[in-house]
Amino acid sequence: MTQTTPNHTQTVSGWAAHDSSGKITPYIFKRRENGINDVTIKILYCGMCHTDIHHVRNDWGITMYPVVPGHEITGIITKVGNNVTNFKIGDKVGVGCLAASCLECEFCQSSQENYCDQIQLTYNGIFWDGSITYGGYSKMIVTDHRYVVHVPESLPMNAAAPLLCAGVTVYTPMNDGGLLVEGGGGKRIGVVGLGGLGHVAVKFGKAFGHHVSVISTSPSKENEAKNRLGADDFILSTEPNQMLAKKRSLDFILDTVSAKHSLGPILELLKVNGTLVLVGAPDKPLDLPSFPLIFGKRVVKGSMTGSMKETQEMMNMCGKHNITCDIEMVNPDQINEALQRLANNDVKYRFVIDIAGSKASNL
Repeated sequence: MTQTTPNHTQTVSGWAAHDSSGKITPYIFKRRENGINDVTIKILYCGMCHTDIHHVRNDWGITMYPVVPGHEITGIITKVGNNVTNFKIGDKVGVGCLAASCLECEFCQSSQENYCDQIQLTYNGIFWDGSITYGGYSKMIVTDHRYVVHVPESLPMNAAAPLLCAGVTVYTPMNDGGLLVEGGGGKRIGVVGLGGLGHVAVKFGKAFGHHVSVISTSPSKENEAKNRLGADDFILSTEPNQMLAKKRSLDFILDTVSAKHSLGPILELLKVNGTLVLVGAPDKPLDLPSFPLIFGKRVVKGSMTGSMKETQEMMNMCGKHNITCDIEMVNPDQINEALQRLANNDVKYRFVIDIAGSKASNL
């Protein structure tokens, strides 16, 4: 395991954390030359995910410093390898969470490479050549073309960036649940948490004609949910009477909350045979009582990001329905402030770093 290999000859400027303080500072490093299966991308924008906080602070004990975060990347292709036929110079593209997988296991062979045992991530992963991967808090990136997607021309590159993680993370379980089918609306779905993931889930649900309820511990979110995002209902989960009134009313619930909480009261909102999908990643075990499962024949399952096929499908769907993330733009010198605000849930709903200084651009 090495930071670089002899093939890493391209000097790149970016921003990295060097220890568990999580402080981000300018960082000059090396990227590999563009290989036969690679594309080189000039990064325009990079979204800021809550996962970035966990990595820069080593909350999970797996960080390899220095770490260059960022896995919600949009940019323009500047170079393509000889084996690359589906991209060309000038294409608008996106890079999400995945950088490499084994390409041979049952999951890779069935377009579920995000569940490959050997999956490596866009940053803080180990690439095939043994080098540590660096993410999108940087000016450019070299990526294997199999882990790159096209960004539809109709989508602005800045507001599309968080779709590469937040978007596909909610798309995959909603699509698995049969909720994102044209003409298939009419389900009653709940979204727990109105943040970077939750607000996209509300948009997806409404685009396909479903009745969407936002479930939150914050009374202040009701106005945002209904008037800003078009949610049909708001359930304050700290109010027992509201929770009781909505008992057995929902077909499907997507739980995006990354803090420890009990699933019991949320499960009671589901109809018999209802499904609760977890996409948040609390650092402590959740409370899961058995009775709401047993007496409602309910299912609790998890879901992580999505495959490259699903990511491209999600991007195409967003292009068709003109769905983007609600974002707040920041400059690179505001990264530390934005990370702290993100940790405090003080953003509506996703920070995006203007890497290339392209705020005036129409891209």
